[in-house]
Amino acid sequence: MTRCALLLLLTFILSMLAPPALAEQTKSVAVLGILMAAAPANDALVQGLREGLRELGYVEGQNIRFEYRGAQGHAERLPQLAEELVRVKVDVILCGAGASIRAAKQATSTIPILAVIYDEDPVSSGLVESLNHPGGNLTGIYQRQLQLAGKRLELLKQALPHVSRVAVRALTFPEVDFREFGQAG
Repeated sequence: MTRCALLLLLTFILSMLAPPALAEQTKSVAVLGILMAAAPANDALVQGLREGLRELGYVEGQNIRFEYRGAQGHAERLPQLAEELVRVKVDVILCGAGASIRAAKQATSTIPILAVIYDEDPVSSGLVESLNHPGGNLTGIYQRQLQLAGKRLELLKQALPHVSRVAVRALTFPEVDFREFGQAG
């Protein structure tokens, strides 16, 4: 995951959790549920998330607690793991793959679900109603939104008006046929 995507993810999570100052006043601990299909608890994404939150004042054991549930590649376990997160009353559920998102959506309609979707189109797969209005309790980041590339460049230009050139690093996704997006394969 890119640093930019990780920062966006942290912004979403922080908007759903109480600010550290408020957490200190009320002595409550925000509980972040992490539901992963294959990634272990020591995965780079999970560790990066913990470090990023720590840099923003969320200290594990003081004002935030992580409840990690991983299926170790056994997707059939995801519904049970999602239900466990609901039972421990997490404040938000973070998911990565479509299977974990579906399991979380089945387990709860009230706990916010934050998804980093990279393995399928969330609209055509039925995860959300539309990108502008996902509906329900699911929000997040869709990594492969090629139609938003122009808007992202526009926002970058607004944020950094003196930039005259931008380099783009193309990642390869062997399971995606980019010709369907009008690009040469």
